[in-house]
Parts: sequence; C-alpha cells; structure tokens
Amino acid sequence: MSAVVALVGAVGPASQVSGAPGDPALTAALDQVFADARLAGATTGVEVRDAATGASLYERAVNQRLIPASNQKVLTSIAALELLGPGHRFHTDVLTHHGDLYLRGTGDPTVLASDLDALATQVARSGVRVVRGDLVADDTWFDDVPLGTDWAWDDEPYSYAAPISALTLAPDTDYDGGAVIVESRPGPAAGARAAITLVPPNHYVRVVNRATTGAPGSANTLSAVRSHGTNTILVTGSVPAGATTAGQDYLSVEDPTAYATSVFRDALARHGVKLRGRVTTGATPADAKIVATDQSMPLSEMLTPFLKLSNNIHAEVLVKTMGRQASGEASWPAGMRAIDGAVSALGVNTAVIRSVEGSGLSRRDWLTTRQLTTALLAAQTRPWFTTWYAALPIAGQPDRLVGGTLRSRMTGTRAAGNVHAKTGSLTGVNALSGYVTDASGRRLVFAMLVNTSLVSATPILDAAAVTLANAGASTPATARIAPPASAPADDVECAWVKAC
Repeated sequence: MSAVVALVGAVGPASQVSGAPGDPALTAALDQVFADARLAGATTGVEVRDAATGASLYERAVNQRLIPASNQKVLTSIAALELLGPGHRFHTDVLTHHGDLYLRGTGDPTVLASDLDALATQVARSGVRVVRGDLVADDTWFDDVPLGTDWAWDDEPYSYAAPISALTLAPDTDYDGGAVIVESRPGPAAGARAAITLVPPNHYVRVVNRATTGAPGSANTLSAVRSHGTNTILVTGSVPAGATTAGQDYLSVEDPTAYATSVFRDALARHGVKLRGRVTTGATPADAKIVATDQSMPLSEMLTPFLKLSNNIHAEVLVKTMGRQASGEASWPAGMRAIDGAVSALGVNTAVIRSVEGSGLSRRDWLTTRQLTTALLAAQTRPWFTTWYAALPIAGQPDRLVGGTLRSRMTGTRAAGNVHAKTGSLTGVNALSGYVTDASGRRLVFAMLVNTSLVSATPILDAAAVTLANAGASTPATARIAPPASAPADDVECAWVKAC
C-alpha cells in the first residue's frame, strides 16, 4: 500500500480542462466524448489512471468538488471493510428480564419476517409461553436520528430513503430495511375494488384502498403513496382486469423499530407465546438472559446487495456501526469521522472533500475524481479487494445480482463483462467510477462525475467507459451509446425503483 500512496502523492497538479499527456490517443478520444453538447453548462470531473502505476492518463477538473450521488458508497464500503472487516455480522437478540421480553437490534438491515418468526420459534422452545410483563423494543445500539443530513422530504415515503434504526425489517432479499411492499392485483371483475396486500403481512401499516379494477387491456394507473409523517398508505388509480403480474410499490415506514416489533409480536402469537403487558421501547438491562438470537450474513456477502443494488440503508447502517466501533457513538458524525480516518490511511485527502452520510443521497456530499481514483487505486492493495471488486456492478451482465445497476448498460461492447464500477444518479447528477481493462490488457482506474446536467449524462459516461475498454486496439474508435430502452428516469438509481 505504501508504494501506491507514495506514487499517488507524486502526481502533479491537475488540469481543470483536460490533457494529462501520458496517453495522447486516449486524451483525444475522451475529449471527443466529453465535447458532447448535452454537457453544455454542466460541470464534469474525470480522471483515468493506470491501475498498475497510478500514473494519470486523462484529467478533466480532477480537483473540482462535485456531488457524487451513490459514488459516495465507494468510500463507505472501503472504510467498512477496513474498520469492521469482511467477517462482520449483525446480531438480533431476544432476552428476558423480570417478566419482560426484550427484542434488541444492532442494526442488521437484512432481517426478514422469516427471521423474526425463527426468533419467535426459539422463544417458544426456550419454555417462554407467557410474557407477564412488556415486550420491549431496544434500538438503543444507534442514536435516535432517523434521517441523513439534507435528505429531501419528498424522498421520505420511498424505500431508498427509509429511516435508519438499529432494529428494522426488510420485506424481501433486496434487503431494503424499514420498507414494506404494497402489492396490487385486479379484483374479480371490472369496476371492483383492486386487491391490495402487504409484504410482509403486518398490522402496523394502514392501507386506504381507493384503487379499482379497470377493463381488460386498460392502462395500469395504480399509485401507492405513504402520507408524510404517518404510516397510512393511500392506494389510488386502476389496475386492468386479468392482469397476471402483481404490481409492487416499495415504501418506507415511519418507525422501523415499531414495524419490526409489530411483526415479531404477531410471530410470537403464532407460536403460542402470549403477551400480557404492553409493547414499548427501552434499553435492555445488562443482566438480561438471551433466549433467542439471529445473526446476519457476513459483510463480505452483504456487499452484493449493498453495491450491486446501491442500497442506501446498508450504507447508513454501516456508517453508524463504524462510529460505534471507533468511538462508542453510533451516529452519523462519529461514523463519518471513522470513515475519514480509514480512507485517509489509504491516501485519500479528506481535507479537500466533504461527506456527511454514507449513501450519497445527500447533496452535501462533495467528492473529487482525484480522491475517488486514489481510493480505487489503494483498494487494489487490500486483502479484501477481490471480494469488493466482485461486488461492484458489472456492465452488460443480465443477472440482477451480477450486473446490478449496470446490467442493461454497455451491452454488446468490449466493456460488457469488463467494467466493474459504482454508478450514481440523482436529479442533475450522474456518476461512474471503477475499473476496466483496455484492449491491450492494461487495467485502468477511472472516476467520472457530472453535475447540473439538464439531461441524463448516463449515455455519455457509458461511451467514455467503452472508449476506455477500446483503448489500445489497433483501430480504436470513440464510442457513442444511446440510453437503454428499459432505463428509468434518471432522477434516482435504477435499483431504487426496481427497474434494474
């Protein structure tokens, strides 16, 4: 690692336009890509470096601070592997104390309803049949701040911006902690009320169903929205009669702790455990006795849904967990200090960037392409690199948990199956940073950030990545790529709306 860091530090001041002279042919090809008229008025930062030597091959505003969107997860995931380790697991425990039953979380974002059911099974088998006291939800492993700095209020109803809690529940194996799925199907005949179900089934979320069944072949106009500050979901619109595929809306819940506890209480009842007292919250006494426990997959496995699907909840849970481990304070500020320390040790200059949370949902995160490429170079030297590299989205690979947010991008090009990179999208922001091997066998590290674009810059970034993949060929050509027909509106990462 020291050799990489030393070489990185030796790179000279970056041009604010373009033109590191190390590879004139590559510079000319990329200059042509980034001369695209769609980038007029936008701010674009790009750096390409030789992965073996760290030498800068192409520069464009490499020191310009820009909003990274989900490229923020590059630093978060690297720091988590450094500080927590690939083997880190989260635990969810059930304990007893003086007649009370405690459900204690430590941040596991991968807890499913089936896991809570398994905990209830363990409780019943331990001999607990009647809880004469209260069922106490313990989410004190983290602080009580649920939303990240500068998260937009109009994102709050959606699963990608769910509140962060040490005790939470995911509806499926995308592991969107603190979310519920609203499934919609047509009623028995046109004009009938649409059929609405919740996944997982629960009594915590309230559904107001005003949706109807339309004529066969009619448009599906169904919409499910959680009213701000409540757990009431209003379902409106129409679903065509005869539709065979359930519509799905992924929505956040207002209080993940209460949501998980409600589902756990129902599981206890199914297994014959009666609750005499209330459902409340509080800290577990130190001398409480564990009667059931569940542990998550290791971090090395969690990296796949985290990075492939750009899972914001995983990022923020890891931030708070790093804060707790580093300083005993499970908060965003403490976690960001821990991340800064970890990436600084790898050569990233944290004095010239700013990060306030771990997912990139905030517009107060400001990175530079120079610091991103520095992190990507240093990552190659770490013992966990192979696992982390495999967890990055891979261009043009159709399996959702292989290609991830790149599964429908750069297909049919030399970049397909080659580019391993983290994507990023917010309104006016597009990002792509990672690794590619060019036609001569040279591995390249690249980082590209575009801000304040009035249209999606995704096809331009893809064209640049394909141009890198083609570099070194006997007849290289500058690539131009149209956005895939299945791509969603570029306001958010495609995985957040389940479009990829």
